[in-house]
Amino acid sequence: MDKALLKELRAIVGPDHLRETPGDLAPYSRDATPLFFRQPEAVVFPADTEEVAAVLRLATRHGVPVVPRGAGSNLCAATVALHGGIVLSLTRLDRILELSPSELLARVQPGVTSNALGDAAADEDLLWAPDPGSRSVATVGGMIATCAGGLRGLKYGVTRNYVLGLEAVLPTGEVIRTGGRLSKDVAGYDLTRLLTGSEGTLAVITEATVALRPAPAETGTGVAYFPTLADAGRAVASIIAAGLLPATLEFLDNACIRAVEDFAGLGLRTDAGALLLFGDDGDTGTTQQALARMSDACAASGALDITTAAQIAQAEALLTARRCTLPALSRLGSLTILEDATVPRPRIAEMVERIDSIARRHDVRIATFGHAGDGNLHPTCVLDSPEDKAAVARAEHAFQDIFSAAIELGGTITGEHGVGAAKLPYLAQQLGTAQMSLLRRLKTAFDPAGILNPGKLGS
Repeated sequence: MDKALLKELRAIVGPDHLRETPGDLAPYSRDATPLFFRQPEAVVFPADTEEVAAVLRLATRHGVPVVPRGAGSNLCAATVALHGGIVLSLTRLDRILELSPSELLARVQPGVTSNALGDAAADEDLLWAPDPGSRSVATVGGMIATCAGGLRGLKYGVTRNYVLGLEAVLPTGEVIRTGGRLSKDVAGYDLTRLLTGSEGTLAVITEATVALRPAPAETGTGVAYFPTLADAGRAVASIIAAGLLPATLEFLDNACIRAVEDFAGLGLRTDAGALLLFGDDGDTGTTQQALARMSDACAASGALDITTAAQIAQAEALLTARRCTLPALSRLGSLTILEDATVPRPRIAEMVERIDSIARRHDVRIATFGHAGDGNLHPTCVLDSPEDKAAVARAEHAFQDIFSAAIELGGTITGEHGVGAAKLPYLAQQLGTAQMSLLRRLKTAFDPAGILNPGKLGS
């Protein structure tokens, strides 16, 4: 990028909204994913759709890569500028444009955080259901781009289940609107669903219409400890077989329990082989009945101990145990690699055993936690130092085996984090040659110049 191009960018967004010095660019050389770094040549902060379109037209004309970015909290290196160029930060587009209780929807700009939308919805006795671990900073645009999941995925689904319509800018600068305010609309190809999870490779989202739900009248949470993860897996199967659909159904293995207890001092049982966090929400009275039935299923499956939270503060403390698992594990070493893979629910225990075996074979330390209700596991490798190249290589080989195991068991290489640059080497193994070729043709149709997030999906 030469000075003339930087001058044109400055004219589009204004001098206060262009970063070009090494110190200002450094924070945008990475996202929350370890081991992936590349400094862009400029970062721009457009104020509206028109400025986004102008930046994309300029970039297409000059063949300069553009990486759309929200908060950068993703865990798949989806927003690392692998080929340099421009990082297009959408954090200034942060307004809730409309909240309509009668239609159970909101219109938001992509820079609105999940917490901000959740709080605004709660003020109207409504629920924004997607619940990623980084919800305090994760932007709605980023959640849509990666189709984020979270703790409520079993009962409420993931982000794509709540996207009704989008405004998006194509790399040519054309602005399109997909979907709209309706729950029923089957006119044409479902481009809304295609752009959801496309990780900024097809278009830049500048507005989203999302569905909300009535807020539940009551919530409840409990925790059960088991001798082994296999016992916890049997409890999960029993809960689902009983016709229950929990709002929360999470597990931690023993390594995670010990790390969380050492970190947060919550009084967890560190002698247990597994912890199962269960919870539900709904009408007054029905939630407590559901918790009682879940407790019975856990007891019948050999639980060592079962506790249900009698007060909101206690429930929040139990949820804290799950939410602080990653920071707790991060204290065990200077490099923490958190991944995700999903298998059919009945094969969770088998998958965790495979992970443990793989960790031993490659001589790396891996703890596993995740969403027991939908089979989404988060194997987390902790290393002493990113400078230990041999250990990093062993970890990479271990994760390669983990992803292969997930596919072999009928699962996927990513249930909610996305592909990005981190999982791209394994994508063809899951999708096959024909589907990979189709992805590339779709990418070319949207982005003939190949400027949007190169080195990611469809590249």
